[in-house]
Amino acid sequence: MTITEYSQDRLAAQPIGYWSGAANEIVLGSIRAALAEERLTQPHWWILNHVAGAPEQWTRASLTDKLAPFDRQETDFGAVHADLASRGWMAEPGGRLTLTEAGEEGRQRARARVLKVHEQIHDGVETADYVTTLNVLRRMIVNLGGSGDLP
Repeated sequence: MTITEYSQDRLAAQPIGYWSGAANEIVLGSIRAALAEERLTQPHWWILNHVAGAPEQWTRASLTDKLAPFDRQETDFGAVHADLASRGWMAEPGGRLTLTEAGEEGRQRARARVLKVHEQIHDGVETADYVTTLNVLRRMIVNLGGSGDLP
């Protein structure tokens, strides 16, 4: 894919709100579409990865508390937990969350789909440029009073 080249002055005059919003919309849309192929939402994905990374560490409540600040969709996390349990993807021995074999298989299928999107996003973008972009966005967020910390 090609990208039209513009002068530094012309690009510097572009509105960051437009470009960050356009990037957000297409990136999230692509990731959500990939997850939807497994009938998952982003909150499903977050839960699966947290539970896989720390089996039997999380309760429903503690994981919801961890994830809720990053949720911009007002997700009913109780319904997401219930959905994963009803699929047989998650179990709760002693009230602590673990993935079942089916849950880990589903997570791995979803991971492969999401990785394809990540490969598309990073195509033609050097790692150093990606890191610079994130740091510039983090700085802009901090400059406006937000948090530049990683989720």
